[in-house]
Amino acid sequence: MSKFIAYEVALELVAALREPVAAIRTKDRSLADQLQRAATSVVLNAAEGGRRVGRDGRHLYRIALGSAAEVGAALDVAVAWRHVDPASLAAAIDLADHERAILWRLLGE
Repeated sequence: MSKFIAYEVALELVAALREPVAAIRTKDRSLADQLQRAATSVVLNAAEGGRRVGRDGRHLYRIALGSAAEVGAALDVAVAWRHVDPASLAAAIDLADHERAILWRLLGE
């Protein structure tokens, strides 16, 4: 079975967010929960989109792309509030950017 890169990168993103989400949760439970939900949405929608065809799959990729953008914004907010050190987010930010690029290409836009 071949790997679906959008799904694999989304899972890597979730793994990279485990510690930052835990750190953010100590300062802002609501932001941590929203970040966790958005990251989970990226994985689930990328996976489902990879099993669909045509407009149905594209719709799910758009949702995953929006959720990936939400992850990036939540990380920006966490830094702005000084809940976490920006250096601790480097891997997660890189993975979120990579995931958005993959999803953008899948959308053909």
